[in-house]
Amino acid sequence: MNAPDTPPSSPSPSPSLREAIAHRFSLLDDKADDAEIDRSLRAGVELRGATPWILMLAIVIASVGLNTNSNAVIIGAMLVSPLMGPIVGLGYGLGIFDFALVRRSLVNLGIAAGISLLTSTLYFMLTPLDEAQSELLARTTPSLWDVLIALAGGLAGIIGQTRREKSNVIPGVAIATALMPPLCTAGYGLANGDWSVFGGAFYLFSINCVFIAFASVLVIEFLRLPHRKFVDPRRGRRVKGALLFIVLVTGLPSIYLAVRLVDNEVFKSRARDFVRTEFQAAKVHVLESRLDPARREIEVTLIGARLPAPAIAAIEARMASAGLQRARLSVHQAQAEDTEKIDVGSLKADILADIVRNNQQALHDRDTTIAGLRAQLSTQQGWIEQAAAVTREFEAQYPQCGNVLVGRALPPGAGQSVPVPFLSADCRRMPKADELKRIDAWLKVRTGNADARMTIAARRGKLVRQEDGVTDSAQ
Repeated sequence: MNAPDTPPSSPSPSPSLREAIAHRFSLLDDKADDAEIDRSLRAGVELRGATPWILMLAIVIASVGLNTNSNAVIIGAMLVSPLMGPIVGLGYGLGIFDFALVRRSLVNLGIAAGISLLTSTLYFMLTPLDEAQSELLARTTPSLWDVLIALAGGLAGIIGQTRREKSNVIPGVAIATALMPPLCTAGYGLANGDWSVFGGAFYLFSINCVFIAFASVLVIEFLRLPHRKFVDPRRGRRVKGALLFIVLVTGLPSIYLAVRLVDNEVFKSRARDFVRTEFQAAKVHVLESRLDPARREIEVTLIGARLPAPAIAAIEARMASAGLQRARLSVHQAQAEDTEKIDVGSLKADILADIVRNNQQALHDRDTTIAGLRAQLSTQQGWIEQAAAVTREFEAQYPQCGNVLVGRALPPGAGQSVPVPFLSADCRRMPKADELKRIDAWLKVRTGNADARMTIAARRGKLVRQEDGVTDSAQ
């Protein structure tokens, strides 16, 4: 008795595009156990033992990097900074409504900030380099981009902390990117008594703390980590409302500062272009130009031929078309008696910059010319080799011919500006008509030019046969 046929197993349906994308970007597949996440985040909150020492050393490294304007040194400080624990612990405590953990995280964050401020202040009081570098000044005007950096760093940090297997992400570095430089800059402001620098840098630090903690809360909510038991729903809503209020109060000023920053940068860019265009056309040398975006002022100092008042008025009238409607232009023209007031160093620097710029343009033009000549030489060499091969092939096929000449020339009366290949030969016996057609077709194919021409004449007497009878009569 035959066994009944078993139906073939149907292949498992392939996942849809949506399912494939969801699986690839899922944060739940490699999530660590809830208990492991809880243990890890709580352990990182405390600053004790070696951690405060590592923090102080990281602050010293970052302060040196800011003081010497070295990005590499600042990045090195971020690699050893232990600032992540208290802030992520704060976000974790808010996310699971563990207010004891929130209080402990705030205390440790305050201790970390105090240690950092004290260390950086002592460094900047002792260092002989007291000039504010660009890396320092960049941390005194927070903007919306700093909010984005804090959010991205916080998300990267908490996602890395909640993984079962640690990846290439170093979570602490992502968070230290937003925290270390502002704290060091605030220490610089304290050391030099510059309260505007201190205020701007500490506000940036506050923005970063709030948004890193907020990013941690978002990820904790997304991962649905267990909340503490017996949480009053009304209290939970109040906590969420307070967190949202703090986020808005902290973040909204950064939007205004970002708009102002963009507006100032646009003003400076337009003003520089306007000064360069207008005063170069006026055939004078701009000794110095000062731009004040806050007051919308452009101050220009000129030397050379004196510009009359109507010319300056015409330049001012063109400011509106350059996008500088509300700007004010001040033009100072150096007189002969003002020569000793001229900043000779600045003048030398400007002249040297012009020389360097002109030399760079000359070098660029020379390189372009050399490249073009090399291309022409390469093309010419290729044609010479091809013409020699055509000569040898023709003499091999038609031994009765000699005085073979292969070259390129402008056809007479054709109105062409590009030379075309030609072949000229003398033969003791004139090829027949069909042979002439074959030679003509062969020459066009062999040279790759449909306009190639040939001239074959009958001649008696001695003919010269050359191995490389090549000429190029049109360069």
